[in-house]
Amino acid sequence: MAKSELTKAEKKEARAARRQAGKEQRGQMWEALKIQSKQDKLLWPLMIGAVVLAAVVFFLLGSIWGGQWWMLPLGVLVGVMAAMMIFSRRIQNTVYGKAEGQPGAAAWALDQLRSGWRVNQAVAATTNFDAVHRVVGRCGIVLVGEGQPHRLKPLMMQEKKKVARVVGDTPIYELIVGDEEGTTPEQVPLRKLNRRLTRYPMNISRQKVDALDTRLRALSTKTGVQNQMPKGPVPQGAKVRNIQRSARRRG
Repeated sequence: MAKSELTKAEKKEARAARRQAGKEQRGQMWEALKIQSKQDKLLWPLMIGAVVLAAVVFFLLGSIWGGQWWMLPLGVLVGVMAAMMIFSRRIQNTVYGKAEGQPGAAAWALDQLRSGWRVNQAVAATTNFDAVHRVVGRCGIVLVGEGQPHRLKPLMMQEKKKVARVVGDTPIYELIVGDEEGTTPEQVPLRKLNRRLTRYPMNISRQKVDALDTRLRALSTKTGVQNQMPKGPVPQGAKVRNIQRSARRRG
């Protein structure tokens, strides 16, 4: 009997915890919505427009199909889902827009990659916060540079030669975070970086991804590369000179 009562109490506690977590999540989303709407004047019109448009379309479809009025609430539900997608996309664009151009932004963006990718930040770096990040995935190895292209090119070339000695015939791709077109290596805007990585062909198996990442991490350990990049974008207004001075002391 005691065991049964304990089980009921645990279930009740678990339900309460889930309700509390849901309440906190809704509260966080509402706060994010209020903050975003203050700087994005089109957010509410677009979200409301999506709900209204979906409701009208489904209502008309229900009318055409012989008075299927249940289509109206279904349209509202679809509209709410579309509105949440709009909110998610616009807040993502805002975050990337604020991070763009700041030291450590590419490293932060690469951390948002889904499972299946192995990211090793700042495998090569300068005291000016030019850095090369190494990403290992089903496509092979991608070297992602952030900073000034004229300083990154020799840095990336050196890292590519070093990696090539370890990975054999595994493909090695190069990207630089930037907006210029027709450059070598290819430049890609920060907000499109992760999407660009997913467009490379799958050249190796999942098992080989882990094996390559292990070998390359061992290579970085042997060469003693120190991570001089900040953990995420440097806040606007930060004194970069002081940060650079600290990086030189660590170098």
